[in-house]
Amino acid sequence: MKISSFIVLLTLLCADSMFAQETKPLRIIFDSDMGPDYDDVGALTLLHAMADYGEVNLLATIASTKYEGVAAVFDVLNTYFNRPDMPVAVPTGDALTTKDFQHWTDTLLARYPHTIKMNAETPDAVSLYRQVLSQQPDGSVTLITVGFLTNISNLLKSQPDQYSALDGITLVRKKVKQLVSMAGSFPTGAEYNVRMDAPAAKYAFENFPAPVIYSGVEIGFRIKTGLPLITNPSMQHSPVKDVYRICINMTESDREGRMSWDQSAVLVAVRGAAPWYNLTKGSITITDKGENGWNTTGKNQHYLTEKISPDTTASIINTLMQHQPK
Repeated sequence: MKISSFIVLLTLLCADSMFAQETKPLRIIFDSDMGPDYDDVGALTLLHAMADYGEVNLLATIASTKYEGVAAVFDVLNTYFNRPDMPVAVPTGDALTTKDFQHWTDTLLARYPHTIKMNAETPDAVSLYRQVLSQQPDGSVTLITVGFLTNISNLLKSQPDQYSALDGITLVRKKVKQLVSMAGSFPTGAEYNVRMDAPAAKYAFENFPAPVIYSGVEIGFRIKTGLPLITNPSMQHSPVKDVYRICINMTESDREGRMSWDQSAVLVAVRGAAPWYNLTKGSITITDKGENGWNTTGKNQHYLTEKISPDTTASIINTLMQHQPK
């Protein structure tokens, strides 16, 4: 590692202990397709670590897929990090049911405690969004989506209910500070989260009334993480370590670590784009097939471009992923 890179890394790592003193915790709602991929586990681990450091007030964990067991998987991880009462929700209407093909979710449910057993024990995703948002100060909530945009689209289309007299777009405009989304391929391309529910992504991003930052597929592609986690002897009986231990050796492309699409979105949402990334302003365009482009004029939207070495970012993420419960 070059001396300059080491100094940057050391500064960023030392900053962990200062966040609680220097900033108020960010109010976060985390929306994830927890499986089929497993970087969602790393992303949620980052949020729990940052919550323990005082950087984050994690308000809810919401699934954008509804395979049976996804609510219980969220509950395993929230319970492990000593937040067993963390609200969990699953979409009850039309939604994808995509589950992991490496069966790590089954291992977590078999090995670790959780009180949620079935998805039906949790509220509908949009209902929980509306309930939580209605209780927050105006302009205070950051939404992080690292999966399909099903819930965001449905939230924007939602009507007044027992939680708020506002429709979805007005509620989001009033309560949400920004959306950070692992979505898209920039400046043009076709990315999984957008493509799998293209109508939802198109509606959500065309109508979202607050600033949006996109962490495109090209960002996380070069950030390889997980190897220090699975070789850390001090971590025993950890669901996070188990997931990476099971999965990282199953795919040849992961031999140097798993690509960190979701963790990069969390890092930017909580700590900002600088010094890791530059921001390109404009607005996303999405076809009916889920292919995206970029309009250089338009809404208050930005996508990330790399500014420093992805190895430096990987070192920060690897450290956070080895965080153990207080």
